[in-house]
Amino acid sequence: MMTRKVPIIAVATAPGRAGVGVIRISGPDLSLISKALFQKTLKPREAHLLTLRDAVGAPIDQLIAIHFIGPASFTGEDVLELQCHGGPQLLELVMKRCLELGRDVGLVIAEPGEFTLRAYLNNKIDLAQAEAIADLIDAQSEAAVRGAARSLQGAFSQNINELIEEITQLRILVESTLDFPEEEIEFLENAQARDRLKRTRDQLQALRDGAKQGKILRDGIVLVLVGAPNVGKSSLLNQLAGEDVAIVTAIAGTTRDRVKESISLDGVPVHIIDTAGLRDTDDLVELKGIERSWDAVRMADLVIFLRDPFLVSLADIAAEQVLKGDILEAIPSKCQVFEVINKSDLLLEKDRPKDGQAMTISAKTGEGIDGLKRKILEISGWGGTQEGTILARRRHLDCLDRAAKHLEKAQEFAENGNISLDLFAEELRLAQDQLGQITGKLLPDDLLGKIFSQFCIGK
Repeated sequence: MMTRKVPIIAVATAPGRAGVGVIRISGPDLSLISKALFQKTLKPREAHLLTLRDAVGAPIDQLIAIHFIGPASFTGEDVLELQCHGGPQLLELVMKRCLELGRDVGLVIAEPGEFTLRAYLNNKIDLAQAEAIADLIDAQSEAAVRGAARSLQGAFSQNINELIEEITQLRILVESTLDFPEEEIEFLENAQARDRLKRTRDQLQALRDGAKQGKILRDGIVLVLVGAPNVGKSSLLNQLAGEDVAIVTAIAGTTRDRVKESISLDGVPVHIIDTAGLRDTDDLVELKGIERSWDAVRMADLVIFLRDPFLVSLADIAAEQVLKGDILEAIPSKCQVFEVINKSDLLLEKDRPKDGQAMTISAKTGEGIDGLKRKILEISGWGGTQEGTILARRRHLDCLDRAAKHLEKAQEFAENGNISLDLFAEELRLAQDQLGQITGKLLPDDLLGKIFSQFCIGK
């Protein structure tokens, strides 16, 4: 896909019936294809109402065709857009006819993400903007839509490019001094290199903080509810979801498999997984559900460990502590476990935990649920503001984190009395390379192929 120069075609609209379905063709020169389809040369950027006919001259569809001449198009190549009636079988016939008439010029079906990839390769957009197109399509909330739109307009890329420019200017000053080692320390003072580096690190940290918020908006929070059987996990899921999505009974082991539900808290997607009660059992079906529950714990962003305040036997209390220890061992490194005591509606005032000791809720009556929702967002790192937020991916955060570490090392070299400008300059270069990977200026082809393969066909 990386080197294909042939024209490509795909349906650009979602599968299913609709009033209109769009087919797009992109290639270096589409004049021959457009003439083969409609027996005429189309005037660029003008809508033409035309009839597409099959091999024996029978009409397939009356459609609107628009020819965009490259580089003034999305992909930077010629683009032919066909707006047909939206029946799936009709679109299939139009696609088939286009492929027949475009066979001589090598027209082929596009691979996932190939239209956007061509736009990137032809410098119409950078990689962060290309990823924002997929994020805009997959956005799960209004805030995510707005964040993806800001990234698509180049807000994230602009911040990255400003950081790269700051580091570039600092590198120019450093590397121009490498031939005069006796002046290294004097250079740092005269050029205010330390102060400039600190400002750059502060700027990068602000961008990292914003990117973390953007990742939460894009991917949401994977929230896993765990605890002993019959502690109230399914009731809590129903309270958070605002409807009965899980079966609730007084029988321990009712939930035998994971139950998933996605909700929105203040515009942030939260993917809740209600797990089977974690216990020893000989029931093969329940045992399989418990295995899947542990798989969910290992993928969680946040685990709510729901506790029963009415455990009285030493064996039950010990089992609860053992379960907590097992959960702490299983969770990812950045995941937190938040303990919540259920059944507050049955607790006497004297038995309630003191302020700051634990959060109590009633999954039955809804008491404390609003406070728990706020706590979920707080623990997950959500800052509470959507204004100006841009969407970010795990890849972006990793690059920003590595760039920050390189700038931190550069700062250490700058503060060292026996400073080496060679090492100082090298850390600046490595930081710059990491930032360049975000916008695609420095990115291996194998990673590039992996990123675009996740796009839908037609984009």
